Amino acid sequence: MSKSTPSLRPDIVGSLIFCPECGNLLDIPGEDDLIVCNQCSYTHQSIDFENFEVVTKSNPDAFPSALRNRRDDVQRDLKDAQAALVKEPCPKCGNPEMEYHTMQLRSADEGQTVFYTCPKCAYKTRLNS
Repeated sequence: MSKSTPSLRPDIVGSLIFCPECGNLLDIPGEDDLIVCNQCSYTHQSIDFENFEVVTKSNPDAFPSALRNRRDDVQRDLKDAQAALVKEPCPKCGNPEMEYHTMQLRSADEGQTVFYTCPKCAYKTRLNS
């Protein structure tokens, strides 16, 4: 036995429809003429929701990724790290010292890549050693 209260109408919050009797989340209206609450058997005409549009959005942080987390860790480490100075003249402005850091970008049996940045003019270059 289903009950329907003509004075009550389902509550709509964003793209969600809630039962006015028990507060249960109602299924999106399908091809049937009625929306029926699975919890309390409340029914409502689905014609009221004929042009109802469902919109969903996800925050990129809602689905964590091990690869994204690792990338963020590496970028944070690079940003926080103090750059070492080497007595190497800048090819662009001639500053006598450049900051550098190294990374292993190629296979383990090959040399590392050295990244140079001029602290004066921000010129960047790299050297595969």
